[in-house]
Amino acid sequence: MVLAMTLFAVEDSLFKSVAPALPPGEATTIFGLSGLLIYAVLTWRAGEPVFHPDMIRPRLLLRTGFEIMGRLFFALALAWTPLSVTSSILQAAPLVVTAGAALLLGEKVGPRRWIAMTVGFAGVLLILRPTPEAFRVDALLAVAGMVGFAMRDLFTRAAPPAVSSRQLGILGFAVVTVAGLLLLPLDPAPPRLPLPAEWGRLLLTGVVGVAAYTALTRAMRSGDVSVVAPFRYSRLLVALVFAFVFFGERPDLWTLAGGALIVASGVYTLLRDTRTGPPPPDAVKPVDHQNREAPK
Repeated sequence: MVLAMTLFAVEDSLFKSVAPALPPGEATTIFGLSGLLIYAVLTWRAGEPVFHPDMIRPRLLLRTGFEIMGRLFFALALAWTPLSVTSSILQAAPLVVTAGAALLLGEKVGPRRWIAMTVGFAGVLLILRPTPEAFRVDALLAVAGMVGFAMRDLFTRAAPPAVSSRQLGILGFAVVTVAGLLLLPLDPAPPRLPLPAEWGRLLLTGVVGVAAYTALTRAMRSGDVSVVAPFRYSRLLVALVFAFVFFGERPDLWTLAGGALIVASGVYTLLRDTRTGPPPPDAVKPVDHQNREAPK
């Protein structure tokens, strides 16, 4: 998981290094096509069909719509908003997933977790600083992207098990491509051919994105989710280092405090999920096969 989050931070930094000079829509489209091609080759080599009929199920289409929203606004945020602000706000996605599971799916969420989520959302407000003097309009792009990604994760539960991780990767990068095409008419500058260095960074962004997604899938499928999930927040630490070293950003105290609140509340919420989960197998009372009663 730490490797996946580090690679995602590298992906964001590579994209941000290109997006200011190259129109964001064009950069997103090239990034999406490169990742789509890589996953198509991996799927073909695994002997799987590139397209699975379950990809067009209604609930998976809803997931796809939210991912388009997340990709679209997150690309704009990477282009125009400081990386430290964008990455900090993105960490609130697990909190939105928990709140959405309670409000939309009817999952039980106790008062302590609601309090933790409220603290996390207060951290987002600290970063946004909704006052006339300090409010950043471009930070709302990161908020919209974060909500899109959170709803995508929420509806990922509806993903049919017949769809492999490689096929989901194809769907994910197809969504990136669609988001880029939707952004093209909104780009302030007309499309142009990327310079050789820009081509190289965009193609490298696709390679790193595929590696990050593969590492994330391996982490979620090979380890206990309750143990692995908190390490998602390592992405913020790596992003802050990259923002400082490569982009000359100096996050102020409000941004750092808000990010700390988001991470602390998110980790607490995940730990509460672990404590309130199902009992371990050895906690189940053994059955007396000689005197057991018929099930009622």
